[in-house]
Amino acid sequence: MGNGVKEGQVDFKQQDVEPVTSTYLPSEGNQEKKKVLNSLMSGALAGAVAKTAVAPLDRTKIMFQGESRWLLQNAPYRLIYRTYLNEGFWSLWRGNSATMVRVIPYAAIQFCAHEEYKQLLGSYYGFQGKALTPFPRFIAGSLAGTTAAMLTYPLDMVRARMAVTPKEMYSNIVHVFIRISREEGLKTLYRGFTPTILGVIPYAGLSFFTYETLKKLHADHSGKLQPSPPERLLFGACAGLIGQSASYPLDVVRRRMQTAGVMGHTYSSILLTMQEIIREEGLIRGLYKGLSMNWVKGPIAVGISFTTFDLTQILLRKLQHSTNVER
Repeated sequence: MGNGVKEGQVDFKQQDVEPVTSTYLPSEGNQEKKKVLNSLMSGALAGAVAKTAVAPLDRTKIMFQGESRWLLQNAPYRLIYRTYLNEGFWSLWRGNSATMVRVIPYAAIQFCAHEEYKQLLGSYYGFQGKALTPFPRFIAGSLAGTTAAMLTYPLDMVRARMAVTPKEMYSNIVHVFIRISREEGLKTLYRGFTPTILGVIPYAGLSFFTYETLKKLHADHSGKLQPSPPERLLFGACAGLIGQSASYPLDVVRRRMQTAGVMGHTYSSILLTMQEIIREEGLIRGLYKGLSMNWVKGPIAVGISFTTFDLTQILLRKLQHSTNVER
């Protein structure tokens, strides 16, 4: 991820100083375009693989967050089993198509934006080509998550609706958009947007910060330029655990506001939503409902996501370098 361990430079810069009289070297502009394209492709793949792997747990978490009362008496695994018995095995992936429509552009934008923000902050703080210090590292992650959330939020709204409703209510993604727009108004597509942004700032910031910090510490103490795939998974899992735990109450509020129209509630603001949740269900059992499931799902998803992005980036760079040498 170009995170202070300097993957791209370590892999290729040493080779660039060799005689290259017969080697094709693309212009700086083309190199920048390829870098952005690589980040977009790697991010899209990372998001798709990670979210598909944890889709059943993700849907169950949304159901836990969106409903109250009777779900308080049911453990997550019981809800998964009940859904399987009543709706079939593939129902556990219901809403995953909507998730893919959202997560592919979201992850692509987030990872690409993160690379660009790191470069900008590196230039601003004088760390160009070196590891950012902790505060800029956190800011780069927060800005990346905020950028991606702002551009893809309506897709997240659609995904949440499909996850908590029977398939008879919404037949496909387009149908969700049409019904929400006609019956509840276009502004409903951005209901819950504020808690989303407030939650993304600590989530994305801490996730990227933790992952990159662990990779830098690993390089400093082990002497290895690159961590192994299992080590990347472990670092990503730690990042997901910390990031999601910090932002979880706002994630619950966001889901409640997104699904209010079909769950019989009217949540008008973040504070009122929190107050009602705490009054009806309690502080811990309300705002942290489903967190234990997130401690399973989150580390797996984030670990897979970061690892897939890193390895895909490295692979694409090697392929491009080989192509340039052949030319």
